[in-house]
Amino acid sequence: MSQPVRGGRNAAPPPVHDPAIAAYLDGIHRSCSGLARLDRDPLALVRPFGELADRELAGLVASTLAFGQVDLIMRAVRQAMEPLGERPATALDALKDASIRRLWGDFQYRFMHGPDMVALMLGIKRARAQFGGLGAMFAEGDPGGKDIVAAVGEFSRRLRGLGGPLREGLLPDPARGSACKRLFLYLRWMVRRDVVDPGGWTGISRSRLVIPIDVHMARVCSARLGFIPGPAATLANALRATEAFRLYAPRDPVKYDFALTRPGIDPRDGDEVWRVEEACPGP
Repeated sequence: MSQPVRGGRNAAPPPVHDPAIAAYLDGIHRSCSGLARLDRDPLALVRPFGELADRELAGLVASTLAFGQVDLIMRAVRQAMEPLGERPATALDALKDASIRRLWGDFQYRFMHGPDMVALMLGIKRARAQFGGLGAMFAEGDPGGKDIVAAVGEFSRRLRGLGGPLREGLLPDPARGSACKRLFLYLRWMVRRDVVDPGGWTGISRSRLVIPIDVHMARVCSARLGFIPGPAATLANALRATEAFRLYAPRDPVKYDFALTRPGIDPRDGDEVWRVEEACPGP
């Protein structure tokens, strides 16, 4: 078994910048980021929307459904968005509540059922009516601070309050210890702007983002980078990993998120060098 870059499963977050880790992160970012790697990621179904109102709506739906096998996620997102057409925000605004219940009442993807999707769509529609948009609602409930954890919790609570019963696991609350992977992923999409992430929410610094930690990222951060003590996808580990990434990208700690997850989620020829079980190349 090859050795991780630093420390192994029981390592604490690195106290100082490590040149070997920096070289690994920059290398995988060059190799595994970019639009060529986006076709099997739900973000591919969000980026085509040019209007921010449409993109933030599609992004919330896509990130909420981002659990399970990637091809099934893509199919579920397409199914959920299909009734709204090419201008989803305008289309949703025009729907009566009864029509929303009819259109999504039979939706099902794994543990997200019709009533959950109805509650999500109602919540989005009412947030748009009350605040003018999802980004405006997020900003109104953002208390500031080093990271966006408290703001994500308030956003989740408000959206569930507006939409009605929606199981908390689908729009989790970090105050209850959830890793909030899908909501942190949504914030990455909406705040960052580069060749992959479309951005649009300009009032939030990318330095406050938290790494969306799932089984793939937890494994990389634990076994490959030694940023967290074990591969559990928890809020505590998400925050530890984010602090470690700040050593390498202080203004953009989630910069490497997309690239680091590609070899595990969507392996391509040449990715072998970046996988957890392979040795890290030297700087």
